[in-house]
Amino acid sequence: MELRELLERFKGLKIAVVGDIILDKYVFGKVERISPEAPVPVFEIEREEYRAGGAANVALNLKSLGVGEVALFGRLGDDEEAKILERLLNERGIALTGVREGGIPTTRKTRLIARSQQMIRIDREKRKPLNGKSVKYLLEEIEKFSPDGIIVSDYAKGVLTEELSEGLKRLGVPIFGDPRPQNVHLYRGFTTITPNLKEFEEIRRNLAVDGDFTKSSKRVKELLKLHKLVITLGEKGIALVGEGIKRFPATAREVYDVTGAGDTVVATLTAAVVAGASWEEACILANLAAGIVVGKLGTATVEREELLKEWETAHQSLYEGGYSELEDNHPEGG
Repeated sequence: MELRELLERFKGLKIAVVGDIILDKYVFGKVERISPEAPVPVFEIEREEYRAGGAANVALNLKSLGVGEVALFGRLGDDEEAKILERLLNERGIALTGVREGGIPTTRKTRLIARSQQMIRIDREKRKPLNGKSVKYLLEEIEKFSPDGIIVSDYAKGVLTEELSEGLKRLGVPIFGDPRPQNVHLYRGFTTITPNLKEFEEIRRNLAVDGDFTKSSKRVKELLKLHKLVITLGEKGIALVGEGIKRFPATAREVYDVTGAGDTVVATLTAAVVAGASWEEACILANLAAGIVVGKLGTATVEREELLKEWETAHQSLYEGGYSELEDNHPEGG
């Protein structure tokens, strides 16, 4: 695979991201004393930072990788958080279609960080299924965009419904899902889903699938009628489930923060496959991209030049014979 040539093809792609849009707020500060009011640390704020999270982070990852046209579809509140997200996305040239439904705020996750360590996360959200009118509008707008591929970024906040899922499948383009186990029935008929190992185990249980990793992963793929099943294994890489199972090892790297790593994987995998890479090549690239992003603090993206540099460093070990057939009871085998 010639990576520069593949990345050049990214420029001609149109990819739609559909799902739960989140505003990530980071509050950086220090803790040097205990409160006299209660046995709790006193957090002194030094600075605040906003980042686009959830489905919006997937869209940003696509743009960072050089995808030509990226459009984001989801739900926003009528609030200041929505305005911040609109600004962040507009700065990166991402088209945003956000439906408003009365009384439902923009989902916000606030993280307090002292000395590079997250102390607490505070969530503001209201989980409610998208109403029929909103679903119809989003499907119409997605069809107008005419994407080459669709990513469903599901954080189980209510945007992905059965009606939306069925409507997306009728568009006849590849659909890549970053799933939540409780919504497993909504992914039937997708091109692929990309659960991590913990999510896969929950999906397997929800589908009442028994057996070792090899048997259960093939059975999940069959039950959901997926073209492929891609399971991320953390420091052990990625498993690609097709007729057989192949494992792609991760690059050795210190893990700083896994926030948003799944967003990076699904974005990289989708862009590569839609651009014409093989599934094996796409998994190698997704592995490399994930390895880069876990070395960054908080919700982050991977830049095209970072991926090229990582590729040049890891090319020999990760591409030339860089996967193993996985035919045992445990994903760490092979």
